[in-house]
Amino acid sequence: MKVLIVKTSSMGDVIHTFPAVEDTSLNRPDISFDWCVEEAFAGIVALHPAIDRIHTVAIRRWRKAPFDGGTWREAAALRRTLRECRYDLVIDAQGLLKSALVARQAGAPIAGFDRSSAREPSATLFYDVAYPVSRNLHAIERTRQLFGLALGYRPDLSTLDSGIVPPAGTLAGIAGKTAFLLHGTSREDKKWPVQDWIETARLLVERGMTPVTTWSNEREMAVAEAIAKAVPSTVVVPKSPLAEIAAIIGRSTLVIGADTGLTHLASAFGLPTVAVFLATEPGLTGPRGPYASTLLAAPGESVIPAEVVAEAERLTALKSQAPA
Repeated sequence: MKVLIVKTSSMGDVIHTFPAVEDTSLNRPDISFDWCVEEAFAGIVALHPAIDRIHTVAIRRWRKAPFDGGTWREAAALRRTLRECRYDLVIDAQGLLKSALVARQAGAPIAGFDRSSAREPSATLFYDVAYPVSRNLHAIERTRQLFGLALGYRPDLSTLDSGIVPPAGTLAGIAGKTAFLLHGTSREDKKWPVQDWIETARLLVERGMTPVTTWSNEREMAVAEAIAKAVPSTVVVPKSPLAEIAAIIGRSTLVIGADTGLTHLASAFGLPTVAVFLATEPGLTGPRGPYASTLLAAPGESVIPAEVVAEAERLTALKSQAPA
């Protein structure tokens, strides 16, 4: 059976789908998966060994030039390619109108959430079969339930395995324990103050660890450089391809991150991961993993660096005690 997954974005949503793929690999080894995803996240999808072919869309880019000839040519090429693959089933794991329209291009039966379960009920107009899945479950569990219903098995929700491993690569010249600090995020109100990142880096150095950080735009570069200036042993990784950053994160001792996609990736790798949430509720979409924890700021307050580092130490000790 040949199945196409449609989960185009965001990075965290893509990562939340991996456990469902892993469930299927265990319960239905006769099924092969392809995936349709936003071009920026193709490298993340490639981390799962069960994904055969990756189709990319550029909805974010296409929206900026909807009448451009290049946009229409790219969309038409995607439609042709999807139809040539002759899928037995498409699973729209996103439940949005845009993802349903992408799923429709494959010309195959589409399965997805029903009207009470989908994030946008209008998406269900394009489905051939729709399944009820409680909206009170975490996004990971919702997706696992959807795949089980669509593909005929019952996932074991008492376990959690993303099935991914870090890509090859490392941080040259750095030995010993490293702590990756993921300070960058999409919204200003999600960002931990730079002084808190600096204090966190200092506390980590006192504990014999090397702080590592990176950046993806000029504002993030200023924060990374401020941390390194205040704590000179901090290693700043220049803006790099996502696969290279994923490799460095995957070989870190621990990760401390804001509400951002790479924090979800760290938890999916099974790393000791502390997520700092300031303006959003982790609730049903926060990082999940065997050694992941979320610290949520109380109304009108922040999260204290000492508390974050103490939680990171607790998780690291917990992992060290786990059976190999």
